[in-house]
Formats: sequence, structure tokens, C-alpha cells
Amino acid sequence: MCGIVGYLGKNQASSILVDGLSKLEYRGYDSAGVAILNDEGLMNVTKCKGRLANLEEKLKENPIHGTVGIGHTRWATHGEPSDVNSHPHTNEKGTIAVVHNGIIENYMKLREWLTSEGYTFKSETDTEVIPHLVDYFYNGDIVEAVMKAVTKMEGSYAIGVVSTYEPGKLVAVRKDSPLIVGLGKDEYFIASDIPAVLNHTRDVYLLEDKEFVVIDEKGVTLLDTVGREINKDVFHVTWDANAAEKGGYEHFMLKEIHEQPKAIRDTMTSRIVKNEKIKLDDITITQEQIKNIDKIYIVACGTAYHAGVIGKYAIEKLARIPVEVEVASEFRYRNPIINEKTLMIVVSQSGETADTLAALREAKRQKARVIAVTNVVGSSISREADDVLYTWAGPEIAVASTKAYVTQLIAMYIIALFFAENKGTLSNEEIEEIKEEMLLLPEKAEKVLETKVVVEKFAANNYMHRDMFFLGRGLDYAVAMEGSLKLKEISYIHSEAYAAGELKHGPIALIEDGTVVIALATQEVLFEKMVSNIKEVKTRGANVLAFAMEGHNEIEKTVDVARYIPRTLEVLAPVLSVIPLQLLSYYTAIAKGCDVDKPRNLAKSVTVE
Repeated sequence: MCGIVGYLGKNQASSILVDGLSKLEYRGYDSAGVAILNDEGLMNVTKCKGRLANLEEKLKENPIHGTVGIGHTRWATHGEPSDVNSHPHTNEKGTIAVVHNGIIENYMKLREWLTSEGYTFKSETDTEVIPHLVDYFYNGDIVEAVMKAVTKMEGSYAIGVVSTYEPGKLVAVRKDSPLIVGLGKDEYFIASDIPAVLNHTRDVYLLEDKEFVVIDEKGVTLLDTVGREINKDVFHVTWDANAAEKGGYEHFMLKEIHEQPKAIRDTMTSRIVKNEKIKLDDITITQEQIKNIDKIYIVACGTAYHAGVIGKYAIEKLARIPVEVEVASEFRYRNPIINEKTLMIVVSQSGETADTLAALREAKRQKARVIAVTNVVGSSISREADDVLYTWAGPEIAVASTKAYVTQLIAMYIIALFFAENKGTLSNEEIEEIKEEMLLLPEKAEKVLETKVVVEKFAANNYMHRDMFFLGRGLDYAVAMEGSLKLKEISYIHSEAYAAGELKHGPIALIEDGTVVIALATQEVLFEKMVSNIKEVKTRGANVLAFAMEGHNEIEKTVDVARYIPRTLEVLAPVLSVIPLQLLSYYTAIAKGCDVDKPRNLAKSVTVE
């Protein structure tokens, strides 16, 4: 959530900052602004509520010329979306400007203290305490002032600071909120994510917690908390910037849904090979350590949590290890039982999810081993985990996750097979059968995408409903939860997912004439029971769209519309059955006229608790 961009170089900062912020729109925001030091070294701040286009219009009307500046897209946490609450924030004299991602948890205490010292505040934000703190500590050295200011701050932050006192300098620092430094030719950048700088450079520094950045015309200096220089390797970005463009599709989400066959294939490449052992890249967990695991926690948020539920089914079924799936935001606060025989698998698309990162740190504190499943090389979670399995989904720009989710499923299956192989819970023949079916998933996913016309028609006929229900049993219930979340996220239709066997225990009271029900029936052993559950809702007037495996055409006698996914092993069915649910959400949102890629109130990467 929120986006930061900073620039120091020889080109005009205004267009570079706006371009960088446009590459971060997927993170979610409700206002935008820039602070630029003009050619005379004076501070110019332009900011406004709403989309980045509003800021661009203001800057066209009143251009700011200058080669040093910071920019921000804000997602409101403290104070409603408004011009005055937008970033950048400044001190009273307008000589120090700050952009900030994260939350300053003790801001009220700091605000009261600063007020007693004669400072006045204009906004409702926690961020406004930062420029006042820097001002309070400024004594001729802006770097020293920033360092002293952060010692008083509790919480999470990525901060960029510019000042008229030292107009040729940009200072930044991070703690629990991502920040990178871009290294161009005679120009330098800070940003909260790599896409913001890819039009200018592929060489970046990935900052660790409590590392400071000082940028001036001589280059970049990295410092620790006591001002000692840090040497850090340059990370070279290898993925194509064009991957973050729409490529002819109307929306990023639709493009990313269609990229899933490739993402599935890429995530399996070199890891799943016929007649060879499962490869987990550089994961160093040994066979003995696997056999000693007495419990696995899968910890994640949102869509990644739903991938974890599939992971639980897969690991328990294939490797016979007990698994608990936990919502990361709740995990630390229930005093979980963790020891050296515990394995935690954390799942995060961005690798920066604050709650998941906190759970990881708690597990490490209690001596558990942690495997990270993430899509972002060099992210905080990937650096702090003991082992990492990357999902090669490529950049995912739409806020609602699609291809990151299916690659997380593939990662879960790879881990489950690796454990089964090392524990001997499956025969070589059984492992080879699963691998063979996994390698066919990209081709079968392409076939599923061909059914989108039917799904689009159903969406066009049902988008006006206020409620929809998703039903499934076993793995289908896990997929139903993800389908329901997608619909809520981008169409704003209230939806719920239920384990179909629970219908008679309450939810069936909600079914009335015309109620839309999406039913999943891909699990062979549960098919007949699922058909019975569908009949229960049909009897009460539901309008049912059902998805089943090819060959189960008898379901057409029970439902209003039936579609089929290519036959595969039941344990792998979620990879295919989720695709039509993603398409249903997309086309429903389109029919309602919603902003598909940037749904209201949501952010791509949730970097605060």
C-alpha cells in the first residue's frame, strides 16, 4: 500500500516522479503528491485527493522545475482522503518535506510533545510528526537530524526526505516497509517497489531494516544506525519492464489471468522433471530434518491464505505431516505452540506483507525453521526466511491476485511432493503420476480459458444481484473461498463461501428464489454428495452455475449452467477450477462498471498491520 518515489539527477524531477508513481498505482491509493526543490532551492509542494491524473493536471497548470524531489501515493490510514492529509508533508516553514509509508504507532505522544514545543499541525495524519521531528533535531546536518528523528519513532516506515537547507541531498530510511534505491547514470532514485524505476535503471540496492540512504550529486551512500558506511551488492533486475504493461488487454487483471499457463509452467521449470528427484532450488532442509517435523504452520493473508489451505490438503494427503493454516494477522496473538520441530511456511506474493513478516520473525525467535513462498526476489520475507521457493509469476499489477495465486498452488504441490519423496509416503510410481499430471496443467489451463464466453454471459445476466454464494466440498471448498474473495474484491458484491455439507446447519436459510449459487464439484469421491447439496439449493429456487470434471455431464440435470474443466488428478483440480471463478469475478465487475485493476479501499501489498 502507498507508493514512494524519489529522484536526484540532472533531469526534471516532476515527470520522473509522476511516471514512477504511475508504475505503483497497483499498490492502492486515494491521493497523490510531489515535493520538488526548484532551481533556486525553494520547496514546491503539489498534492491532491484522488487519482494520479488529478495531480498531473495540477502540474500541467503550474509546472515545477527542479531536479530533486519526492513523490507519494497515499492509502489513508490516519485521517480521511483529502488534499491536506495527502503526502508529502512539511514542517511549518516548508523547508523540510517528507513522504512516508507505514504507521508511526506513537504519533499521538510525539504530536503532543511537539505541540508543547510550539509546533502546530495541519493534518490528521501520523506522518506529519516526521518533518516536525526532523526540524526539531536539525542543527546543520539533515542526515543527522533524520537519524535522531527515527530514534523517537515507533512502528513501521519507509521515509524519503528533502530539505531547502541542503537542496542537493535526498535522505531515506526503512524499517518494516519496503524501499529500494535505483542506480542510474548520474541520476539516482528511491522507490517502494522496483517497477517505479525500471524505465531508468535495472540496478538497485535492496535496503534492509534500519539502513539509511544519502543521495547527492556524488552518488549513493548507505549507512547503519550509527552512521557507519555499509557495503551492499547491487541487485540487477532481469525481468522485462514490458511485463508490467497491459500488452493489448483491456485490464491488467485479464492479462494476468491469461498469463497463468505460462506462470504455471515457469514455476515448475527445472523443479518438476520426469524421472528425476524434486528440486527445491537452494532449499537446504535435509531428509532427516523433514522426518523430524512434527507440525507445519502455513501462515498467510487473503489470497495467499487460500493457497495455504490447498497446501494443507496437499501436504497432509501426500506427505502425511500435520498442517495448520493460520491467518497471519491472528497468529502471533494466540501464543502459538512452536519449537525446533516446527516448520513454518509463509506465503506472500509481495514478500513484504507486514503480518506475515511478523509471524515469520516470531517463528524464528522460537527456533522454528521457515520456508518462504514469494514472488519477489530480494523481498524482506525472502531475505529473512531460512529457505525460499520463488513463484515465477512475473510482475502482478492488478490488486486482485490471479497468477500469483496459481503459482502459489504449484509451489505447495512441489513442497508436498518433496516431503513425500523424502519421507517415503508415496511410491516412485505415485510421485511420477502426479508429476506427469502437473506438467500437463499449463495446456489444460489454456483449455479452461477457452470457456470464458459462457462465464461472461452468466456474469452479464447476474451482475445486478447483491449476494452470491459459493459452495464446495474438500478442495473445492478451499477454491470456493478464493472465488468468493475475488468477487468481493473487484465487483463489491457480497459473497460467501460455504462447505456444502454445512448448508443445513444455517446458511440454507439465506437461499431464496433467484439466489445465485456457484457450485464446485471436481472431487470424484464427493461428487454425489455435492450433487445432493446442489439439489437442496435448487429446490429453494437458487440459480446455479456449476463446475465439474469432464465426463460428469449428469450434473446438467441438476443445475442451470454447467461448465467443465479438463480431467486431472483431484488434488490438482484447484489450479484449473479457480480460473473460471477469476473470469466470473472479472466479467461481473466489468458489467457493473467497476475499476477492476484498482478496487476501492484495497492495496496490492499490505505493509502495515
